[in-house]
Amino acid sequence: MLFSPFIAARYLKPKRTFVSIITVISILGVVLAVWMLTVVIAVFTGYGERLKESILGFEPHLTVDAGGFIGDFVPVLEEMQKIEGFTGITPFVSGQVIMDYRGLRSAPTIRGIMPPEGIELDRFESKIAMQKDPASLPGSNETIRRGDFTLPDPYSAVIGDGIADAQGIEVGDTIVLQSPRDVQSFMEKLDNLSNADESERDRLFNEFREFTAPQEVTVTGIFDSGHWDFDSQFVYIHLETAQVLYGFDLEECHGVAARVDDAFQAHKYSEKLHAVLPQQFRAMTWGERYRGIFNAVATEKQAMYIILFMIMVVGAFCIMNTMITVTVQKRSEIGLLKALGSTEEQIVRIFLLQGLLVGIIGVVVGMALAQWTILERNTIGAWLGDTFGIAIFAEDIYKVDGGIPAKQSLKDLITISVGSFLACTLAALIPALIAASLQPAKALRSE
Repeated sequence: MLFSPFIAARYLKPKRTFVSIITVISILGVVLAVWMLTVVIAVFTGYGERLKESILGFEPHLTVDAGGFIGDFVPVLEEMQKIEGFTGITPFVSGQVIMDYRGLRSAPTIRGIMPPEGIELDRFESKIAMQKDPASLPGSNETIRRGDFTLPDPYSAVIGDGIADAQGIEVGDTIVLQSPRDVQSFMEKLDNLSNADESERDRLFNEFREFTAPQEVTVTGIFDSGHWDFDSQFVYIHLETAQVLYGFDLEECHGVAARVDDAFQAHKYSEKLHAVLPQQFRAMTWGERYRGIFNAVATEKQAMYIILFMIMVVGAFCIMNTMITVTVQKRSEIGLLKALGSTEEQIVRIFLLQGLLVGIIGVVVGMALAQWTILERNTIGAWLGDTFGIAIFAEDIYKVDGGIPAKQSLKDLITISVGSFLACTLAALIPALIAASLQPAKALRSE
């Protein structure tokens, strides 16, 4: 066995001394740092990926508008259809409405689109929510789909399961949609009518006859996008119905939505559209629309890296303290080794290897605990929630469902492991240099 590794392992061998206790504490410090850092970074990475999946799986990759309104979307559609790579293109009308269901009123956001077809229909159909089959036997886990996403006629709608569950809406129920603009206009006309003389009332009554009536639509599907905001806010309806609600003509809309083959290349299509469309049009990618969310997640992840790595620094100081204590305790042995011919490099390697061994043990045990924690994260989260009465990963706060997310990347694992090894090794460097600088005669004389 090599000299330096043999002595380093011998110094780490458990003994009933104070040095052994602080050595165990040092190892536990590294274990705790690696454990927490690996788990937290995996959760943040998984959270970011789940946000991307929920947004990219449901939202358009690219939207084209002209200051929030397009007077004639046909030329825009024609230009977009000339570009290869678009898998779905639809004009849309989007905005808040007043929804009434059996006296319960809310203010969801409608999105009027053309009925999806082909690949787009398959994508939307994959987001239809599932529920337990009421006809199944007790104890059975059989589920059925909650409608479909075909929007078969202008009087159909597909709503998020957040809205449906909050108001008790089921497939086949009828909801009433009213544009806020029409409500405000109605109140103004009512005030004018009450204050008008007889000569004005006929004209005001004629205006009332042209007033947009509330739109009754039947719920034909309930979706679950995986994103809490979408599921609790969006109501998809036929484009024509949305145009009626907002008083648009058949060629008018708020914008044109499109999806492409590769969502991460959406900026290239944005550049192509800017080159062919008139200057007043703007093409915005999904990354630009949700930049704030992803920047916030990335910033929090970087902050957690720094904060939790401080635990590793504390563990490194514990290792340094251990090595210095060993240096003082083994002063005579170090002097004897040098008197017998050991070089300063060999003494330095003894303490560096000792720090490295502490790092290896800490990283291996910490990684093992982290993998177990990530595997059982939902069980642990449920137990903590039941025990302390707190929601560990509330869907309404973090905007995604499906339990606590987690995803590990090779880059993060390598960064944590290498960083831990370097911290432990560097922490042992100063004690190693102190031990190597001892003079044999002075060290032995002290005994």
